[in-house]
Amino acid sequence: MDRLAQLRRERNQLHELSDELLRDIGLTRHEANRESRRHFWDDIGWRR
Repeated sequence: MDRLAQLRRERNQLHELSDELLRDIGLTRHEANRESRRHFWDDIGWRR
């Protein structure tokens, strides 16, 4: 269960990143928003 809680926190944090930081890690705002909306139990790879 710790992995799911961590994944949930990471997705919430991803949603909070600035556009500049997202560019630094190679994501668009659209990709970050899509990832952050995924359910925490959906842990099969992030690109969908």
